[in-house]
Amino acid sequence: MQTRDWDIGTDIGGTFTDIIAVRSGSHETRIAKVPSRPDAPVQAMMEALAAVGLGADDVRRFVHGTTRVTNALVEERLPKVALVATAGFEDVLEIARYRRQELYRLDIPPKAPPLVPPSLCFGIAERLDHTGAVLTPLTEGEIERLVAWLKANAVQSVAICLLHSYANPAHEKRLAERLAGVVPHVCVSHEINPEAREYERASSTAFNAAAMPIAVEYLTELEERLPIGPGLQVFHSAGAMVPVPAVKRRPLVMAMSGPAAGVSASARIARDLARPRVLTFDMGGTTTDVCLIVDGAAEMTDTRMMGGRPLRQPMLAVHSIGAGGGSIVDLGPGGLTVGPKSAGAVPGPACYGRGGTRATITDANAILGYLDPEAVLGDTIRIDVGKAREAVQPIADRLGLGLAETALGIVKVANATMARALRRVTVERGVDGRDCTLLAFGGGGPMHATGLADLYGLREIIVPAASSAFSALGCLTADFSFLQQRTVRMALNGLSREVFAARVAELVAEARDPLIANGIPGDEIGVEHVALMRYAAQSDSIPIGFAMPLDPVRLEADFHARHHELFGYATGEDCVIEALRVKATKPSVTPFSRPDVGRPQVAGRSRPCIFGPEGPVETHILPRETLSGITTGPAIIEDAWSTVIVPPGWQARPDDLGNLFLTRSAS
Repeated sequence: MQTRDWDIGTDIGGTFTDIIAVRSGSHETRIAKVPSRPDAPVQAMMEALAAVGLGADDVRRFVHGTTRVTNALVEERLPKVALVATAGFEDVLEIARYRRQELYRLDIPPKAPPLVPPSLCFGIAERLDHTGAVLTPLTEGEIERLVAWLKANAVQSVAICLLHSYANPAHEKRLAERLAGVVPHVCVSHEINPEAREYERASSTAFNAAAMPIAVEYLTELEERLPIGPGLQVFHSAGAMVPVPAVKRRPLVMAMSGPAAGVSASARIARDLARPRVLTFDMGGTTTDVCLIVDGAAEMTDTRMMGGRPLRQPMLAVHSIGAGGGSIVDLGPGGLTVGPKSAGAVPGPACYGRGGTRATITDANAILGYLDPEAVLGDTIRIDVGKAREAVQPIADRLGLGLAETALGIVKVANATMARALRRVTVERGVDGRDCTLLAFGGGGPMHATGLADLYGLREIIVPAASSAFSALGCLTADFSFLQQRTVRMALNGLSREVFAARVAELVAEARDPLIANGIPGDEIGVEHVALMRYAAQSDSIPIGFAMPLDPVRLEADFHARHHELFGYATGEDCVIEALRVKATKPSVTPFSRPDVGRPQVAGRSRPCIFGPEGPVETHILPRETLSGITTGPAIIEDAWSTVIVPPGWQARPDDLGNLFLTRSAS
């Protein structure tokens, strides 16, 4: 009889699906990679499970991050969706905001087309004011008119976004109840984004409605193939895991969930190693994701653009660019470019030997000697340097350069592209990135980390254990939590503590309910409170943590101090609490121990590698699990799933937990 004693973390990337399994009550760890299957992601996860020698009957807990919802939204592979809005506001998605996508590009449309076409937008006669008071009641006749219209248009999903429903959701709730048997999927804005800003709320609700059929089908299949009840969980974009039933209602929480998992694990390492400022550098097969961690906490954001449209919900401030190992290299009028197009999992880079013919960043790394031609990736892929050369040769010929020079150029362009991403999360937020530690993971992060550090001026790099499957590890070791946020618009001057406490209590109950429904005892759930505050004349707010019972004087002082830190000034103007954010959390009990990612290797290996214009240098190839003391470059450090480049002028030192610290060599 098999025992369910394995906890599983998986990350479905654009090229590989990573898995890490930890046995309960022991330090036994298994790691594997299998090629991703965009057409059958659940099958890829089952293949990953088999790759670590486990079956569904062995699994106690299964947590996964995925870009499936994000990719569907960005690529607009979406089902038919309708929008129901207050009469007179049904064109909110078409009007959008006044600003152009590109201010000086007149050759492209000024705005992205609306996610829901005008023909599928319905204006229903009802109206609330900003306090939630009813101005125009919602009548039964209007509901019947809507039902008839929806049946005539045969939509799969409907987004309901009524004016000021964040202040009073009664009309939205009534519509949702009546439409439950009319349309397969119904979502309401007061659950998705209960905040002011009508356009952003409507856009987010439409995104969620579009994602619901995809997410429900996908998660239902996963539940059928892994029938482990509450043990099946999903990583969400705010940096923790949530139960599947909650995700089916709010699939938007899966947007950017894979990158968020890596950031979550990074924040834990930043705290453990006492690094005050850390830049995460997650380079996968399709994208590179970066995020800033300050004092052990990752930066958060409320809004990000997806396909030129706003998606508003609290999430980790991960900045993504289309530059990963599988990013395709082009030569245009402006010179070499990498990404955003990717070879993906199929056919993949040319050196994978799966039919790819266009040059990628991975092919350049193979030509430079960084990748082991004897290694087998995902149990199926062996590096073919010859095919990499064939893919890069046409570009080299057009440039009039040799293969090695071209490959070095590709790597430099890739590093420059990724350095711009680092500037987005540091310089543009008033942080000197040169004072940060770079935490490099993902399949390509440890290979490009030193080049990026040289370009950006970073002094220290940390490559964590299991770096290639680090996002999967983040899924496994993250806290179990749920987050709620709502507009309240309360002036701090004259604030009623009783009213404020009541609003906080409502949010706390909503945030705790999904955890309690998943079997977590209420006394094990912690709660974090955040007020999103602004000066009365401002439009944007900043998050300020607080404790209950509220101390208004302390909250105001904290707001002034944070405003001064961010913007260089603070005033005596009146303060407003624009919104409240509450996070209910059950801390993780999964140990963050050193996983075994070694593989049998022959001692004393070396191969020629190219680090610069001086040409090939005979380079030591060292197994990561046997490292001790300081290793001076040039060297390549390998384990079963990752390659760490230590070029000339750099050195590497391991610690007891399997982390590698890369610094410049003493002159």
